[in-house]
Parts: sequence; structure tokens; C-alpha cells
Amino acid sequence: MSASRASRVRIGIWYHPALAQGGGIGRYTRGLVGALLALPGAAAADIVLVVGRDAPDPGDGWWLPAGGRVRLRRLPLSERALTILWQRLRAPLPLDRWLGGLDLFHSPDYTLPPLTRARGLVTVHDLSYLTWPQGALPSLRRYLTRTVPRSCARAARVLADSESTKGDLQRLMALPPGRIAVVGAGVDPHFRRPAPAALAAARARLGLPDHFILGLGTLEPRKNFDGLIRAFERLAPQRPQLQLVIAGGRGWLEGPILAAAAASPMAERIHLAGFVADADLPALYSLAEAFAFPSHYEGFGIPVLEAMACGTPVVCADNSSLPEVAGDAALLVPATDEAALTAALARLLDDQALRARLAVAGPARAASFSWAAAAERLWAAYGAALG
Repeated sequence: MSASRASRVRIGIWYHPALAQGGGIGRYTRGLVGALLALPGAAAADIVLVVGRDAPDPGDGWWLPAGGRVRLRRLPLSERALTILWQRLRAPLPLDRWLGGLDLFHSPDYTLPPLTRARGLVTVHDLSYLTWPQGALPSLRRYLTRTVPRSCARAARVLADSESTKGDLQRLMALPPGRIAVVGAGVDPHFRRPAPAALAAARARLGLPDHFILGLGTLEPRKNFDGLIRAFERLAPQRPQLQLVIAGGRGWLEGPILAAAAASPMAERIHLAGFVADADLPALYSLAEAFAFPSHYEGFGIPVLEAMACGTPVVCADNSSLPEVAGDAALLVPATDEAALTAALARLLDDQALRARLAVAGPARAASFSWAAAAERLWAAYGAALG
């Protein structure tokens, strides 16, 4: 987008997930929009961060550039009410009229509101509700099946997190490749190994064991935590000091995960730590002896990069976007092959030469993904949408 064009542009961004969600799309939106606001070219644009009435207050960590070019606008209805009006009832209440007119509006959360003059962009992180439908609530699957294709059809550009998701959009939505831009994601700079004193303090504060494998993500079927638990059961008898920590907030259809942990013969060595705040994640990754991410499908897989940035050896699934992200800096296994996952974890624990290689390769691989680079690609997509 040229500076002369950008000086006349008024951009709206749906920022509600950044304030309402700790992980997932919330983390993605915070990282990407924060980097976008730091771009020199964006300084000439008028940017409105739009949230529903029920969005949490930003809090003490909130920061906006000086000069009034970026502002937070709270709409008079809650996110749920807006979703019902815009997506279920398809009410003719264009968002850009509520905001006094926009040139462009970007939703980083699968669906677009109705717009009048503004060009729309929508981020589709993944199509797991189609590629792995057993991992989604039936109501959510029905909702996305209706609304995502409709939003993609209306969007001037559809944004994807990975080449894998771009391929899915072409294959399952019949979108031409020229309408899809791969923006990607990044790793925040604070993801690095903390100093020993900080690690010791975090271990005590979080109640972490001395030796553990880490799994991380929202408790839901697609993350394959039940498979990780079974792989741990194979490893544990030969390693009496080893424990399993699974960190992540409650999600949906999590009953089998909770049941697998409770019924496991290693139940006393399996810890469901709940949601862990961003500030504690570098220590959590760094204290783990290995990080396991055997997901059945991912649009990107930010935790893989975060763990690698901290120098922790990683094993992840070999499907969807994960090979794009991990490269040769992690061990890759089929998500459904629990014997392969067990063997890969054993290698990460026992092979000191492999651990040393990954301790170097992981941070180098993670450094090749930055929010600044993703924001540059997003800014280019904005320019292409405005034509």
C-alpha cells in the first residue's frame, strides 16, 4: 500500500478476540495487530480496533501509539448479539455505517459482518470443522459450514495462516489462489529460555515436577491429548521420575481427555495444569524435558514455534501445517501412531546428541517466523484488497 493511498485509508479491525481470549485466535490477533501498528507504513492510516460491548477492559498492559491515529471502538451490543444479528439472522446492519465509514475492514476470526462501501478481509485459520469434523461441537460445525463460505465469497481477500490452509481453501471452498493471501504468524520476543533464578521461581509458583513432558493447548479432541496420555503410559514404567503436564483451559468435548487422565494407571503422574498465562509460558516450555504436540490438524501451530524458541526438543504431528512450521527442527510422527509418538519421545529424552542439535535448530527455526514479517504480508494484503 503506497503512502499516498494509505494517508486516505480508514481501516477497521475486529479486535474482540484479542481482549476476550487468552490463547488461540486471541493470541494471534494480539501478536499480528501489535506488529501491524508498529509498521512505518501503517502510521499514515486511521485504524479503528472494534470490539463488542462485553469485551474485557484492556488492562494495564494496554498500549496504543500516540497521535490519535489508532483508537478502540466499543459497539453497543455484545459479541454474541452481534453474531446472532449478522450471521444467523443476516440483519442489514452494516458495520461500516456504525463506525462512520471505513475503506477496509478485517475480521481475524472466520466471519465477516455486513459491509456497505468497505472492502472486507477475513482470516480463516483452518478448516478443521471439515477436515476433522469429529473434533467440533455439532452446533459449531453447522454454524461454520453456513457462515465461512458466505464470508469468503464476500471478502475481497481471504487470509490464511499457512500454505496448508490455503490449499484447503482452494480444495474445499473452490477459492482461486489469487484471492488467498498467506499471512502466517510469529513468535513473541519474550519466548526464550529464562535465567536459572526465574526458572526456579516459576517451577515453585506453578508447582511443576522436576522431570516432565509438556503438552499444551485448549482441552479439545483435535489436540489428541488422549493419545499423548497413552504414549506417556508406555514411557512411564521405565522412567519412574518422569511426569506429564498438560496445560490448557477447558474447551469442548473434553470429557474423554479428563477420563483418560483420571483412569490412567499413571494418573498420579499426570497433571492437568489448566490455563497458563503468557508471561509464564517461556518458563513452562523451558522447564519441560520435551514438548509434545500430536494434534490431528492445525492451521499453524504457534506452540511448536514457542517451544522451539525456548530451546525445548519438540515432537509434533506430521499433518496439515505442522511440517511447514517445524521444518527439520523437530521430530514428526503421524498423529494416530501412538507407538511412533512413544518412540519419538524416548529419543528426545535419551539421545543427547539429538537434544543438542534441536536446542540449536529450534531457536533458529523459530527466529525465521516473526510477527513483523507477518504484519508486512498483512499490510500488502490490505493494499491488494483496496486495489
